[in-house]
Amino acid sequence: MSDRGVCILVVDDEPDVADLFRQRFRRELREGTYTLHFAASAEAALDHLRSDARHDPLLVLSDVNMPGTDGLALLQAIHHEWPELPVLMVTAYGDDERRRRATALGAADFLCKPVDFDQLKRRLRDITLDGAAA
Repeated sequence: MSDRGVCILVVDDEPDVADLFRQRFRRELREGTYTLHFAASAEAALDHLRSDARHDPLLVLSDVNMPGTDGLALLQAIHHEWPELPVLMVTAYGDDERRRRATALGAADFLCKPVDFDQLKRRLRDITLDGAAA
């Protein structure tokens, strides 16, 4: 793990998501457990992943429903280029078809909005501990 903690790329087109995550992860950010980056589209997320920031241990947390390229297409693109990169999908629509497609495309997990941040933090710890043990 880098000295900046685990880097999480949050992909969501809603402008208030960044502030919400900064608020809910305030302690973890201060302690250096996580570093948060934000992208407002799938295209911006792929640009970030292809940039120099990619050297950090990374996990992607992506909304499913976004204009343009949606989260499921982003998931597919990520797993094509970086098959080991964990991607958690988040949606306001927790239907079985989206969950099945996300799982088939390699999603590490599928969370429903509104996000239960305690559950999310537990899941992030599980994923990062699994990755550290590998």
